[in-house]
Amino acid sequence: MRDKKLFELIQEEEIRQTEGIELIASENYASNDVMEAAGSILTNKYAEGLPGKRYYGGCEVVDEIEDLCRERLKKLFNASWVNVQPHSGAQANAAVMLALLKPGDKILGFDLAHGGHLTHGSPVNFSGKLYKPFFYGVKKENGIIDYDKLEDTAKKEKPQMIICGASSYSREWDYEKIRSIADKISAFVLADIAHPAGLIARGLLNDPFEYCHVITSTTHKTLRGPRGGIIMMRDDFENPFGIKTPKGRVRKISSLLDSGVFPGTQGGPLEHIIAAKAVAFKEALSEKYFKYVVQVKKNANIMANEFTKKGYNIISNGTDNHLMLIDLRNKNINGKEAEENLGKADITINKNMVPFDTESPFVTSGMRIGTAAITTRGMIERDMVKIVGFIDRVLTNEKETKRVKKEINNWAVQFPLHK
Repeated sequence: MRDKKLFELIQEEEIRQTEGIELIASENYASNDVMEAAGSILTNKYAEGLPGKRYYGGCEVVDEIEDLCRERLKKLFNASWVNVQPHSGAQANAAVMLALLKPGDKILGFDLAHGGHLTHGSPVNFSGKLYKPFFYGVKKENGIIDYDKLEDTAKKEKPQMIICGASSYSREWDYEKIRSIADKISAFVLADIAHPAGLIARGLLNDPFEYCHVITSTTHKTLRGPRGGIIMMRDDFENPFGIKTPKGRVRKISSLLDSGVFPGTQGGPLEHIIAAKAVAFKEALSEKYFKYVVQVKKNANIMANEFTKKGYNIISNGTDNHLMLIDLRNKNINGKEAEENLGKADITINKNMVPFDTESPFVTSGMRIGTAAITTRGMIERDMVKIVGFIDRVLTNEKETKRVKKEINNWAVQFPLHK
């Protein structure tokens, strides 16, 4: 018997996504092919281990699928080694840290309150509980990473790992500078590119692979795949700990990272999701996808400029990627109120801490906005102007909310989720 209630709820969610405007920077719309693979018969298959080295029989086909996924990912990022099994970006980061660090080792990450991620050392996360975290942030005057503070902290504390990457930072990263700092203290550099991965893959942002030892990412943000994680390296090398194989050979870092995923942090991989990742990576290698990420970046620039024209304070005064962080304090509204009010008009954003925030993490002084999802629907520059207008009307006059909601519902359906 079909689960009527559950599938009615799924239909409700489809209507919500279709009739509204999705501006959460970490969300996107996967293609029908990606979703077909994710919902396939592959969900039935257990396949602990790596292709050709499984702990279960009957893996001949999923071995081919996972190998296909790995080869496509290597091509996409010009990587020499990848692992496509992490269930999420957080799992990918956990596996890397397990492989390269010992409990109590020091890590230096981007402050969560300034735009970092929970898994970069937050005290409420495994990364801040298992390891000893230190942080760097942005300069108050311009919202740009304070590389001098990063270097001072690194020299003083000598962390075993420096983590770069963010969940709400809109500017480029100086990976070369970070690597030069790390080399002085013999630290690993982990680049978490979960947000801008698609733009990096197609050459629109600086390449972290040139300077960072290990790169992690999610697959569902700008890469537009299923929800999941990946770990990558361009240049493999012998581990500096002297860990050897049973035959006495020094193990490569890639071998330690594979072990960090399984059996270190996960059991069986999700082969249906790995298949969906493979589809997404093929899509990301296409000319159509390149045009998409170019438009994502254009849309973000136009949107940031429009917000600035209307008197909104964009942290760092603009964006180099797909997102922007907006300080709402000069608009006499907090992030929680903005999220709730815009939600009533079917505009989905998320409240977000801003650097040097005066509100609690449950309230916040800002909101984060991204253009990846709306660009997937075919929206272009002129539509960004329209969306900023909708947002401004709601935030400056609550009485406009119902009228804006009706306008959005009638307008948004012109842009299908899937073409």
